[in-house]
Amino acid sequence: MERGLPDSVQRRNAVVEVRRPGAGLVVAVEGELDHHSADLLRDALDACLAEGRYRIVVDCSALEFCDSTGLNVLLGARMAAEEAGGVIGLAGMQPAVARVFEITGAESVFPVHGTVDEALAHVAAE
Repeated sequence: MERGLPDSVQRRNAVVEVRRPGAGLVVAVEGELDHHSADLLRDALDACLAEGRYRIVVDCSALEFCDSTGLNVLLGARMAAEEAGGVIGLAGMQPAVARVFEITGAESVFPVHGTVDEALAHVAAE
């Protein structure tokens, strides 16, 4: 485990896990991302960015719900990554979560991929 990047943190109805497949960095979110749990994702993404990790994939394949608080965490991290020349890609969005991104227009500002492997390849090439 790298300093500042916990492997997994759980609170209420959410789990956030940081994985390092090869040269990539994946932050996996499971459960419900809302005002009770969004700080778990914010802390993980902030730690990644603070350590100079600006090419991140957020694995949403086990994310069942995302409210505006969770969406704002992702948008803030995206802006910070882009300011540093990086990118945050999203992978494996479930229909209910994809709908939130569609309704808000957030899908147009994130590279969204069907799988983590596709997203990792994209962020590595950016």
